[in-house]
Amino acid sequence: MSTALVTDLTIFVLALLVGIEVIGKVPATLHTPLMSATNSIHGIVLAGALLIGVTAHNWVGYVLAFIAALFAAANVVGGYVVTGRMLKMFRKKAPQVSQESVESLDGHKGLKGLAGKVGIGRAQS
Repeated sequence: MSTALVTDLTIFVLALLVGIEVIGKVPATLHTPLMSATNSIHGIVLAGALLIGVTAHNWVGYVLAFIAALFAAANVVGGYVVTGRMLKMFRKKAPQVSQESVESLDGHKGLKGLAGKVGIGRAQS
């Protein structure tokens, strides 16, 4: 084993332990918003997948780049979808207005009032 490989594995394991420790301290109510935001930030993984594709010289490298780009794109899109759905939950809902209660600038109420003003639907005398 080379020194560079041992160093890379050590950094990977330490990052894994720090990530588990940080996520473990997050309250349950904030876990989903935090994860959806970090998923959208993971666009750097997509850049890494593209870098793999550029430096590939055989079919194994191209397949690996395609799979990495597919997973990275799904991660980024999923992060934005979850964030959008969560933000939609906190929007105020517009009150439902019935057509009859809507008054126009002329003072008639809805389509029935307009039809009455114009004379449509009345019995002709």
